[in-house]
Amino acid sequence: MDVTIKITDRDGVTHQVEAPTDMSMNIMELVRAYELAPEGTIGVCGGMAMCASCQCYVLNDVGLPEMGPDEEAMLSEAFYVKPNSRLGCQINITEEINGLEIELAPES
Repeated sequence: MDVTIKITDRDGVTHQVEAPTDMSMNIMELVRAYELAPEGTIGVCGGMAMCASCQCYVLNDVGLPEMGPDEEAMLSEAFYVKPNSRLGCQINITEEINGLEIELAPES
């Protein structure tokens, strides 16, 4: 099954993309797959919650997983953090996030 996710890139353009729920992908990998951010500007650490290059702002209320301690620690040090900031690598693509709307945070 695919879910639909709206991603606003760093140029302010919104893309509606389909994401498979059966490939163990996360939001950061989805952004890379659709090339919605320049190569080398997102997912720099490989999805280990050790950089904030995939930080995004959650724009609507969907069933996201709770933030873990690694993600909280990374966001406490990142730039441009807002109350709705999350790391894209920590949001797995599941049926629960169908309809998610996010905006990529600016490059630090």
